[in-house]
Amino acid sequence: MDQILFFLVAFLAVASAVYFVFARNPLYAILSLIVTMFSIAGMYILLNAQFLAIIQIIVYAGAIMVLFLYILMMLNLNKEDESKKNNALKFVGVFTAGLLLIGVLGVFRGVKENHIVVDNVDRGVGLTKNLGRLLFNEYVLPFELASILILAGIVGAVLIGKKDL
Repeated sequence: MDQILFFLVAFLAVASAVYFVFARNPLYAILSLIVTMFSIAGMYILLNAQFLAIIQIIVYAGAIMVLFLYILMMLNLNKEDESKKNNALKFVGVFTAGLLLIGVLGVFRGVKENHIVVDNVDRGVGLTKNLGRLLFNEYVLPFELASILILAGIVGAVLIGKKDL
């Protein structure tokens, strides 16, 4: 059952990513990219990596996609802008995609079927509890240094943004 669900979510991710590439309307393209990000988060959940799934939703599907939508609305792209694109750029895109396809086919040609034994898999690997235990025990100094750097970046952004200080 897990494998069927994984393949359904993977198919949704690939289908929405393909729609992102071929969509004519940039708004629909960004919305399909959001569906792709949620699908990838679903795959993380199926792989027992809940922390990565939450980070995927918060950072990518939440913050970055909202930023993309905001920029898209600020640019105010129209259909008149689409006709001004150069055909040489389209050719370069198709050529690059062909090179990527040749590379992927070359990789799959060298892959042999391997049977993976899943009997001795540790089910607690991706849990947030284990990650928190590692962060606050073994890696507490780098964790605190990273938080101080983030705090310094926030203070710097506020100081740069305010003109009256």
